[in-house]
Amino acid sequence: MATIKVGMADLNICKAPDMITTLGLGSCIGIAVYDPVTKVGGLAHIMLPDSTQMRNNSNIAKFADTGIEELIRRVTMAGANRRRLVAKIAGGAKMFEVKGVSGVGNVGERNAIASKAKLNQLGIPLLAEDTGLNYGRTVELYPETGDFYIKAVGKTLKII
Repeated sequence: MATIKVGMADLNICKAPDMITTLGLGSCIGIAVYDPVTKVGGLAHIMLPDSTQMRNNSNIAKFADTGIEELIRRVTMAGANRRRLVAKIAGGAKMFEVKGVSGVGNVGERNAIASKAKLNQLGIPLLAEDTGLNYGRTVELYPETGDFYIKAVGKTLKII
Protein backbone atom coordinates (compact mmCIF):
# COMPACT_ATOMS: atom_id res chain seq x y z
CA MET A 1 0.00 0.00 0.00
CA ALA A 2 1.39 3.37 -1.01
CA THR A 3 0.73 6.62 0.81
CA ILE A 4 0.01 9.56 -1.46
CA LYS A 5 0.65 12.93 0.16
CA VAL A 6 -1.25 16.11 -0.71
CA GLY A 7 0.33 19.44 0.19
CA MET A 8 -1.34 22.70 1.09
CA ALA A 9 -3.29 24.19 -1.85
CA ASP A 10 -2.84 20.89 -3.66
CA LEU A 11 -4.90 17.87 -4.73
CA ASN A 12 -4.33 14.34 -5.93
CA ILE A 13 -6.08 11.02 -6.53
CA CYS A 14 -5.49 7.44 -5.48
CA LYS A 15 -6.87 3.95 -6.01
CA ALA A 16 -7.27 1.20 -3.43
CA PRO A 17 -5.31 -0.29 -1.76
CA ASP A 18 -3.35 2.98 -1.62
CA MET A 19 -4.27 5.74 0.81
CA ILE A 20 -4.12 9.51 0.46
CA THR A 21 -3.38 12.01 3.22
CA THR A 22 -2.89 15.69 3.96
CA LEU A 23 -1.33 17.23 7.06
CA GLY A 24 -2.01 20.36 9.03
CA LEU A 25 -5.56 21.35 8.18
CA GLY A 26 -6.22 24.42 10.28
CA SER A 27 -8.67 26.80 8.66
CA CYS A 28 -8.09 24.84 5.45
CA ILE A 29 -10.51 22.10 4.38
CA GLY A 30 -9.64 18.58 3.31
CA ILE A 31 -12.21 17.41 0.78
CA ALA A 32 -12.27 13.68 0.09
CA VAL A 33 -14.32 12.23 -2.75
CA TYR A 34 -14.52 8.60 -3.76
CA ASP A 35 -16.42 6.05 -5.78
CA PRO A 36 -17.32 3.10 -3.52
CA VAL A 37 -17.49 0.70 -6.49
CA THR A 38 -14.26 1.42 -8.39
CA LYS A 39 -12.45 2.40 -5.15
CA VAL A 40 -11.02 5.51 -6.81
CA GLY A 41 -10.70 8.51 -4.53
CA GLY A 42 -9.14 11.92 -4.29
CA LEU A 43 -8.28 14.57 -1.77
CA ALA A 44 -8.01 18.36 -2.05
CA HIS A 45 -6.42 20.64 0.57
CA ILE A 46 -8.14 23.97 -0.06
CA MET A 47 -7.12 27.21 1.63
CA LEU A 48 -9.72 29.76 0.54
CA PRO A 49 -13.43 29.68 -0.34
CA ASP A 50 -13.65 31.61 -3.60
CA SER A 51 -11.20 32.09 -6.49
CA THR A 52 -13.22 35.01 -7.89
CA GLN A 53 -12.25 37.16 -4.89
CA MET A 54 -8.52 36.95 -5.70
CA ARG A 55 -6.32 38.46 -8.35
CA ASN A 56 -3.60 35.82 -8.11
CA ASN A 57 -5.78 32.73 -8.46
CA SER A 58 -3.78 30.58 -10.89
CA ASN A 59 -3.49 27.71 -8.37
CA ILE A 60 -6.92 26.12 -8.79
CA ALA A 61 -6.35 23.65 -5.92
CA LYS A 62 -6.16 26.57 -3.48
CA PHE A 63 -9.87 27.44 -3.70
CA ALA A 64 -13.05 25.51 -2.87
CA ASP A 65 -14.85 26.46 -6.08
CA THR A 66 -12.10 25.51 -8.56
CA GLY A 67 -10.36 22.85 -6.46
CA ILE A 68 -13.45 20.68 -6.04
CA GLU A 69 -14.22 20.86 -9.77
CA GLU A 70 -10.66 19.79 -10.63
CA LEU A 71 -10.76 17.00 -8.04
CA ILE A 72 -13.98 15.62 -9.58
CA ARG A 73 -12.47 15.86 -13.06
CA ARG A 74 -9.37 13.90 -12.02
CA VAL A 75 -11.14 11.10 -10.14
CA THR A 76 -13.55 10.54 -13.03
CA MET A 77 -10.62 10.45 -15.49
CA ALA A 78 -9.06 7.79 -13.24
CA GLY A 79 -12.17 5.59 -13.45
CA ALA A 80 -14.62 6.87 -10.85
CA ASN A 81 -18.27 7.12 -11.91
CA ARG A 82 -19.44 10.72 -11.43
CA ARG A 83 -22.94 9.58 -10.36
CA ARG A 84 -21.55 7.37 -7.58
CA LEU A 85 -19.18 9.92 -6.05
CA VAL A 86 -19.62 10.77 -2.40
CA ALA A 87 -17.70 13.23 -0.24
CA LYS A 88 -16.43 13.77 3.28
CA ILE A 89 -14.78 16.93 4.59
CA ALA A 90 -12.67 17.94 7.59
CA GLY A 91 -10.91 21.07 8.82
CA GLY A 92 -12.24 24.60 8.74
CA ALA A 93 -11.06 25.36 12.25
CA LYS A 94 -11.08 28.81 13.78
CA MET A 95 -7.38 28.95 14.52
CA PHE A 96 -7.10 32.58 15.64
CA GLU A 97 -9.32 34.81 17.72
CA VAL A 98 -9.77 38.07 15.83
CA LYS A 99 -11.33 41.12 17.49
CA GLY A 100 -14.00 43.04 15.64
CA VAL A 101 -15.99 42.05 12.60
CA SER A 102 -13.24 40.98 10.26
CA GLY A 103 -13.90 38.62 7.36
CA VAL A 104 -10.39 37.27 7.91
CA GLY A 105 -11.37 36.01 11.36
CA ASN A 106 -13.27 32.92 10.40
CA VAL A 107 -11.93 31.84 7.05
CA GLY A 108 -12.30 28.24 8.29
CA GLU A 109 -16.07 28.55 8.57
CA ARG A 110 -16.25 30.26 5.18
CA ASN A 111 -14.16 27.43 3.68
CA ALA A 112 -16.54 24.83 5.11
CA ILE A 113 -19.63 26.66 3.83
CA ALA A 114 -18.11 27.15 0.36
CA SER A 115 -17.03 23.49 0.15
CA LYS A 116 -20.49 22.22 1.08
CA ALA A 117 -22.16 24.64 -1.35
CA LYS A 118 -19.90 23.51 -4.23
CA LEU A 119 -20.49 19.80 -3.51
CA ASN A 120 -24.23 20.48 -3.37
CA GLN A 121 -24.11 22.44 -6.65
CA LEU A 122 -22.30 19.52 -8.30
CA GLY A 123 -24.79 17.00 -6.86
CA ILE A 124 -22.21 15.12 -4.78
CA PRO A 125 -23.63 13.91 -1.46
CA LEU A 126 -21.68 14.91 1.66
CA LEU A 127 -21.75 11.80 3.85
CA ALA A 128 -19.88 13.15 6.86
CA GLU A 129 -17.88 16.09 8.15
CA ASP A 130 -15.62 17.04 11.03
CA THR A 131 -15.29 20.82 10.81
CA GLY A 132 -14.98 23.87 12.99
CA LEU A 133 -13.71 24.12 16.56
CA ASN A 134 -10.19 25.41 17.18
CA TYR A 135 -7.64 22.69 16.43
CA GLY A 136 -5.75 21.43 13.43
CA ARG A 137 -6.33 18.05 11.80
CA THR A 138 -4.51 15.52 9.67
CA VAL A 139 -6.72 13.36 7.45
CA GLU A 140 -6.34 10.06 5.60
CA LEU A 141 -8.73 8.66 2.98
CA TYR A 142 -8.82 4.90 2.38
CA PRO A 143 -10.73 4.41 -0.91
CA GLU A 144 -10.93 0.65 -0.24
CA THR A 145 -13.50 1.28 2.52
CA GLY A 146 -14.28 4.98 2.19
CA ASP A 147 -13.01 5.52 5.74
CA PHE A 148 -11.82 9.06 6.41
CA TYR A 149 -9.45 9.14 9.40
CA ILE A 150 -9.17 12.40 11.32
CA LYS A 151 -6.21 12.79 13.64
CA ALA A 152 -5.64 15.74 15.96
CA VAL A 153 -3.12 16.30 18.74
CA GLY A 154 -4.58 15.32 22.09
CA LYS A 155 -7.78 13.94 20.55
CA THR A 156 -8.88 10.35 19.93
CA LEU A 157 -8.80 9.09 16.35
CA LYS A 158 -12.06 9.83 14.59
CA ILE A 159 -13.21 7.78 11.60
CA ILE A 160 -16.06 9.18 9.54
